[in-house]
Amino acid sequence: MKKPTPEELAALQAQDDLAHMQAAIELARGAALAGEVPVGALVVGPQGDVLGRGYNRTRLDVDPSAHAEIVALREAAWRVGNHRLGGCVLYVTLEPCAMCAGAIIQARLAAVVYGADDPKAGALRSVLQLAAHPQLNHRFAVRAGVAGAACATLLREFFQQRRSPDRAAPLADLESPEAGE
Repeated sequence: MKKPTPEELAALQAQDDLAHMQAAIELARGAALAGEVPVGALVVGPQGDVLGRGYNRTRLDVDPSAHAEIVALREAAWRVGNHRLGGCVLYVTLEPCAMCAGAIIQARLAAVVYGADDPKAGALRSVLQLAAHPQLNHRFAVRAGVAGAACATLLREFFQQRRSPDRAAPLADLESPEAGE
């Protein structure tokens, strides 16, 4: 069997990234249905298995640290039995904030793949660039913009609905993650 070319490897990585981001988007939809900001995240292990899932739960848990990334990292760490998640990749629908970037650094993740940039609080590219900060003891790869338009649309529709006079109206094209099963 011939060794894949760099282009073939990149295409396979892009397919994996998109498939995992679609799963994160489904988690984000669940957050929206629960009245939370629609951000979803999952941690994928080195062998491609999903180790942790999460969506924003700050209001549900009355916990300012219950961002999707933190929830997914906690589950993955528990499942692995270690707070270090070397070789793992975090998929998240919105660029992580500084708190979540700090947790990513502490977990020693290999990479973060995210959908939409966060121009107000993004800590990997938009506002801060913590993934490659020269004074930090861990660096990780960042792949931005995977399904970015879909992730941004989900957030925009959520906040438009929140600001509308008729707040009880359902979000356009938003269905529960279980609806497709």
